[in-house]
Amino acid sequence: MDNRPHALVTGASSGIGAAIVERLLREDWRVTGISRRPATFDHPAFDHLSLDLNDIGGIADAVAGLAPTALVHAAGLLKVGTLGSLDHDDSATMWRLHVDVAERLADALAPRLPKGGRIVFIGSRTASGAAGRGQYAATKAALVALARSWAIELAPRGITVNVVAPAATETPMLRDPARAGVTPKLPPIGRFVQPEEVAGAVAFLLSTEAAAITGQQLVICGGSSL
Repeated sequence: MDNRPHALVTGASSGIGAAIVERLLREDWRVTGISRRPATFDHPAFDHLSLDLNDIGGIADAVAGLAPTALVHAAGLLKVGTLGSLDHDDSATMWRLHVDVAERLADALAPRLPKGGRIVFIGSRTASGAAGRGQYAATKAALVALARSWAIELAPRGITVNVVAPAATETPMLRDPARAGVTPKLPPIGRFVQPEEVAGAVAFLLSTEAAAITGQQLVICGGSSL
């Protein structure tokens, strides 16, 4: 019997999600990575679950056979737009991926999480508001509300729910031509946040040492919030 903790990580094929998978594998977790594209980790403790999270109706069935120790929802996308030229389909797409998927995964998996289980959502520093990113910010702010609400519900079972909220992070999404109209701001530390730094924070929140931290948003911004 494998007694290692088991994490389910969305967005596992690239960016922050891939960095989280790599970090957890190094820390002797079993990891099931969810993504549309293949997530190629040459590690015996890694399994890939090919799933298009936009097909929200299939999520519950896809994870029905899983009973992980932790859920990490890292899948995300950014669409930008200013008032007067907002794309409402973009807004619906971001809401579906960031919020609806988080809701459906947590609803399916929380009853099976063990005592001491963990839920971590990847949010964003822009959840407090950012010009040109209002629709995106709204979805990330909603994750904080979900985390705080579910943290209260799950606390009696020793399960924590938190949000890790990075500023501009060096990922493929940062270089997406679709965000050309809203240039990412370089943090005061003089560089962008690295995916491995976000993964380190997630790994801590999944650890036993973080058992008293719940319902919180940890902002990793390189001074951008100052």
